[in-house]
Amino acid sequence: MFSKAFIPYRGYYSTPFSKWQMTLANEHSLVLGAATASRWMAGRSIDPKSFDYLYLGYTIHQRQAFYGAPWVAALIGAEGTAGCNVSQACSTSTTCLYYAAAGVENGLFQTTLTLATDRCSNGPHVVWPNPSGPGGEVIHENWLMDNFGHDPVAKNAMIQTAENVAKEAGLTKQQADELTARRYAQYADALKNDREFQKRYFFPVEVKLSKKKTVMLAEDEGLTATTADTLAGLGPVLPGGIHSFGAQTHPADGNASVIVATRDRARELSADPGVEIQLVSYGYSRAAKGFMPQAPVPAARMALERAGIGIGDVAAIKTHNPFIANDLYMAKELGIDPNGFNNYGSPLVFGHPQGPTGARCVIELIEELALKGGGYGLFTGCAAGDTGAALVVKVE
Repeated sequence: MFSKAFIPYRGYYSTPFSKWQMTLANEHSLVLGAATASRWMAGRSIDPKSFDYLYLGYTIHQRQAFYGAPWVAALIGAEGTAGCNVSQACSTSTTCLYYAAAGVENGLFQTTLTLATDRCSNGPHVVWPNPSGPGGEVIHENWLMDNFGHDPVAKNAMIQTAENVAKEAGLTKQQADELTARRYAQYADALKNDREFQKRYFFPVEVKLSKKKTVMLAEDEGLTATTADTLAGLGPVLPGGIHSFGAQTHPADGNASVIVATRDRARELSADPGVEIQLVSYGYSRAAKGFMPQAPVPAARMALERAGIGIGDVAAIKTHNPFIANDLYMAKELGIDPNGFNNYGSPLVFGHPQGPTGARCVIELIEELALKGGGYGLFTGCAAGDTGAALVVKVE
């Protein structure tokens, strides 16, 4: 599908993710994302003016976000760079990378920056005038919580979609607890040797708490230690379900960025020109109404088919798994071992800032492939509206 779109090795970063209502709770996500990207580029001697275009991914409105990508481009020192906003819930990063790859592939761009940032903390409370309402009472919405709790099409909360899939696939709470414990053990591997794996791509986020106090957040924040025993003691959130609070993700804050460029430009920007990263293909899907965790499977199949490979040709897999049913269902449908993918972590454990979630997964996928000596990697995940998106990358 793609033959000309490449990612420079280490031409990317992710900040640590902070559980909502913690250190990043009051930071303007677009301003913080721009500041973090600027610090990262300065450290890599990357000229922000060298980018042809900026794809800005965010899903939770912030003050003056109307100006979006052009504003953020100016904040990073690229006032002459155009851009646009991308908002597709948890598929936002995946779609940013697809658009960037398509632009490079057709010769429109040589070097693009994708920057995804979100803040689930302290989301906006939106009010619309309603002059014809009783007494002129306003219409209001809590941007984040109202939408987590109610899909206007499927008429259910997001967790209900996970239980719908679990029931149809015959999944059990014991399976959910066992695989969730495995996901926490995999994340623990990323913390070994003083977080050696995470330090391959993590970039600390700087937060000014006051005029005199600045905090540098260098590690994921707000994670709960979880084991099979603790999970077994937690009851399901919905009666008759398989998902406890431990078997689903938590909202979070953070940002991540990935450069997409031509092969020559990627080599110029690479931390090691001997490592080549190609964006190979993209897939998308929409599952049946109210069955969101099924969506990653057809998206993955499309991406694999367009890459001309099968699941057996893939050396590493990462998923966006807000509910453990996502991974159990995918393993069952694709005939793979659920314990064998999501090495070093997944959103189930480190959190769910929506916009940057997929970018962090793709970055971790690339780093895992580099450690393995290369190969194909698959990322796939679900998003609001029972949708899914997937990418295949190749590391040589």
